[in-house]
Order: sequence, then C-alpha cells, then structure tokens
Amino acid sequence: MARRRKGRDVSGWLVVDKPAGQTSTTVVNKVRWALNANKAGHAGTLDPEATGVLAVALGEATKTVPYITDALKAYEFTVRLGISTNTDDADGEVLATSDLRPDDAAIKTALSRFIGDIQQVPPQFSAVKVDGQRAYKLARAGEAMELSARSLWVESLLLIDRPDPDHVALEMVCGKGGYVRSIARDLGQALGCLGHVRDLRRTWSGPFDAADGLTMAEIDEMARTDALDAHLLPLEKGLQDLPEVKATPEGAARLRNGNPGMVFASDIEYGEEVWASHEGRAVAVGRYKAGELHPSRVFNLPG
Repeated sequence: MARRRKGRDVSGWLVVDKPAGQTSTTVVNKVRWALNANKAGHAGTLDPEATGVLAVALGEATKTVPYITDALKAYEFTVRLGISTNTDDADGEVLATSDLRPDDAAIKTALSRFIGDIQQVPPQFSAVKVDGQRAYKLARAGEAMELSARSLWVESLLLIDRPDPDHVALEMVCGKGGYVRSIARDLGQALGCLGHVRDLRRTWSGPFDAADGLTMAEIDEMARTDALDAHLLPLEKGLQDLPEVKATPEGAARLRNGNPGMVFASDIEYGEEVWASHEGRAVAVGRYKAGELHPSRVFNLPG
C-alpha cells in the first residue's frame, strides 16, 4: 500500500523571489512546510547564487509545471570580462585571464551570434547527466567531460549597461533549458577576452514576475497562516499559454474520470492542445478532436 503524503491538499502557485545562497530545492521544501502542503515542485531550477522568480507549484498545480518550464523566461545578468572559471561563474577557480577589453560596439556585434536557434554546451558544473551521473558531481571529482551541445531558442539578448571596462550587464529572453553561464562563457570566447557570470537574476518566467514574489523572510513570517494562503495563485495561471475551452456538465464529469468529454470551442484546430474548464475551474488538458477533449492530464479540483 502506498504511503499517504502528509499535509494539506492545497493546489495553486506561490511566486518566490529566491535569494542568493539557497538551492531551488531548499526553497520548494520551505514553501511546502510553510503551507503545510502535501505536494510541491518548481518550474525551472535556478543556480544557488542566482536570485529572482521561482514559481512553486502546489498539489494539482504540479501537473501544469511543464507548461511553465516550456515558456519564455527573462534574465538580467552581469558578465565579468577577462577571467574564465571552471564553473563559469564567480564561485569557480580561475582558469585563465586576459587583458583584452572589447568596446561596446564589438560586444553588440558578438551578441547577435547568440540570438535565434543556437547550440549551447552546458557548463561542466551542471545538472545534466553523463552515464547516469550528474555532471557537477563528476566535475567536483576532477573529471573533464565532453558534454553534448543542446538547442536553445534565444528571443533577445541585449546590452543594457557597461558600468566599467570589466563588466557588461545583459538582458536575455530565452526558452527552455538555457544556461546563462554558458552564454557568458561563450561570449567571452567569441570576444577573445574570456568571461564568466558575476551575478544573475531571473526577472520573469512565463506569467510569473519576480516583482510579485515573496521573500523567504515574508514566507517565514506568514508560515502556517491564512495570510500566506492568500498569496496563492490559481492552478489555471500555469495554463495561460494554452487555449481554453468550456466543458459541458456531462463532459466535465467524463473528463474527471479520464475519458473524452464534450466541450464548447471556437477557432480551435483539430488536434490542438487546450485546457477545459467548468464553472471557473480547470478540469483537464488534452487534445481537441471534433467537439471533444481527449485528456492527457486531469485535475482533481473542487468546483
């Protein structure tokens, strides 16, 4: 018999402004405790020293995590020119240095190479798996790896400030699976001056904005109270990028049981992925086929 999870059946999203020095897992565990929730996850890992929006899904909202993971995200970060490190950030060991400092025009020209569909090699210190082991564990053991390049969509990459010759402040909007540390490393190599990330902040992720996020101190203060519950966003927030269709009462009942159900839809193409609602709450996600939704995910929500 499966062991029952401890905690409340609470569903929704809590937006956290993650501080530097904490892992994403640490933040999720704290949120889960603070809400006394029986299930929690997050939509996109941030490096421990990175700050900014970490959207934490509770309960049934964890089923919508893939739609936030796949959404565009925005980062503001500072590249330290002239130094490469083994972690591609400021915490790593220095590998090489350079006295070259390109001007703004050269930097803007180089940035254009990193826009659109690009191929990106993850950092040696990353969570990608190599023969079943995490790359960062192998890197810590001193093992050098040949990591495969991965596709990344970069919507935009802009120079937003040049506080001094050694530092460049950038803003990037990209899709799923991007490593900002790789951008800093590869930009430094393209410019011939080397580089690494000095600081990094995720400003928004899909529909969630860091400006709306709670700090860990605020979560501590409101933990296990109705005040923290009031900050929960509905599960449906995670489905914002999908078209919505309305389920009939009978259709909603069938969908909740995992069966195709009748829905009302307009301007929806056959086979398109959509989500169905009934009486204002999400019922299921699936493919629209001739007046019916064929569910792939079903939500067990009241209403």
